Amino acid sequence: METNSYRVLLYYHYVDIENPEEFVKEHLAFCNELGLKGRVLIASEGINGTVSGTFEQTEQYIEAMRQDPRFADMVYKIDEANEHAFKKMKVRLRPELVTLRLEDDVDPRELTGNYLSPKEFHEQMQDENTVVIDARNDYEFDLGHFKGAIKPDINTFKELPAWIRENKEQFEGKKILTYCTGGVRCEKFSGWLLKEGFSDVSQLHGGIVTYGKDPEVQGQLWNGLCYVFDERISVPVNRVEHVIVGRDYFSGEPCERYVNCANPECNKKILSSEENEHRYMRSCSHECRVHPRNRYIAQHELTEEEVKARLEKIQA
Repeated sequence: METNSYRVLLYYHYVDIENPEEFVKEHLAFCNELGLKGRVLIASEGINGTVSGTFEQTEQYIEAMRQDPRFADMVYKIDEANEHAFKKMKVRLRPELVTLRLEDDVDPRELTGNYLSPKEFHEQMQDENTVVIDARNDYEFDLGHFKGAIKPDINTFKELPAWIRENKEQFEGKKILTYCTGGVRCEKFSGWLLKEGFSDVSQLHGGIVTYGKDPEVQGQLWNGLCYVFDERISVPVNRVEHVIVGRDYFSGEPCERYVNCANPECNKKILSSEENEHRYMRSCSHECRVHPRNRYIAQHELTEEEVKARLEKIQA
């Protein structure tokens, strides 16, 4: 297979979509016809997607979308790849593009934080009166983040507003910068911050992905890798120096390899070396290791005696 013969498109656009249920069906058929694979979310407020395909397939997708007045101005972040980044093509209907579940929703077209270019973001986050808030999930932060960025004590994006309110005093009077993978989450989050009364709020325009591609900044002040929601799992950002910040869930050693807990009822993302994955049966706790539907045990066809022996070795 020719190297870099595929591309991955990352994009979003806040725009009114009438009858989103019908658009979901049409868009899925269109993507399948082109031969794309990926994950696209559709809501009445817009589109948020990542798709992969050959150069020709992705170009056809971009050109077709530009012919639709609703998406004519949509911006695409493009990564080269040597194969598909997804196994299937999925287009899903969602009540909102990013799950904040606000009582009084924010429309980014009417209220959002100042846009900062990678260079501006790089400069401003070094200001001593600036706080940088990571707007992503905890497991995304653990794999990589901007140097000095604040990690909210949350598990999911929808918990972020409540956490900000609980810790409001540490942000008052500060210049707030926020960032996420491609920008879609910050569009709403920064607008919500303004609505909450914070006056100086800015966001990284285009997200981490754009920051890592900027020829002048070259991803500097980013440590680790950037988590992405496809088969690649992660992509590099800092083109000058790679600093590993991820830590093995079991040993605490430097690690940038994610696996999902083998207990299907848990499915927690854990950083683990291949050795520890097998030692701990890809399970984050004893309860998950002895779960009757443990996927690692089924996959490796372990007998009761073998499982017992491994558990005893762990506890020794």
